[in-house]
Amino acid sequence: MLFLLRNNFVMEKKSPRTRLLEAAMRIIENQGPSQIKARTVALEAGQSTMGVYTHFGGVPELLQAIADEGFTQQARLFKSIENTDEPMTNMCLMALECRNFAMANPHLYDLMFGLSIQGRYTPLRRSEASANESTEAFKNSYSHLRQECVNLIEAKYIRDIDPDVMAAQLWSALHGFIMLELGQHFTSCPNPTTEILIPMCINLIVGLGAEAQIAENAASKALTIWNSKNIV
Repeated sequence: MLFLLRNNFVMEKKSPRTRLLEAAMRIIENQGPSQIKARTVALEAGQSTMGVYTHFGGVPELLQAIADEGFTQQARLFKSIENTDEPMTNMCLMALECRNFAMANPHLYDLMFGLSIQGRYTPLRRSEASANESTEAFKNSYSHLRQECVNLIEAKYIRDIDPDVMAAQLWSALHGFIMLELGQHFTSCPNPTTEILIPMCINLIVGLGAEAQIAENAASKALTIWNSKNIV
């Protein structure tokens, strides 16, 4: 009884919007984005259905808020990565962290990139035509990758290239790998992380002008750091 009272007290301290968002995050985790409906979210949050429309505007806006929360969590993880004096090592650590985040949150990652709603609802980022399609949460997460690209260029690790173009190339490759692994297309590979992801990072950076041995050493250092934390 005391536990229930304390639990209710904690819920009361949270705003209705926060409770709805947290409820939606739980549904995403357990059932996937297709189960996000005003009624199911309201029921999970212990609120009326009208609360979804009052605090978010509708289900598409709620989905966008969930995706933004995902990018916020991802940015927090990127920020927590151990910063070494080797930009290539940092880049590999970021790739490993991104992959780990996706494996731990497959439905959320799916929603963040607008892939799994099957035409029912889509985040506003996809449904509104505007010159600026990315939300602030996405930009904040993406900025960590872009900064590592800038670091690689300024250190003359690779040839001079537009960091925005480089970041887009690396993000595309990493995202492609993650989606293939989430789709279980690497089941015949004993360790996709060490056999596909890290070699892919090395090949991309070498293709941009880095010396192969230096890139391989930096990637090996990243794996050592990663393994020491028992994340792989």
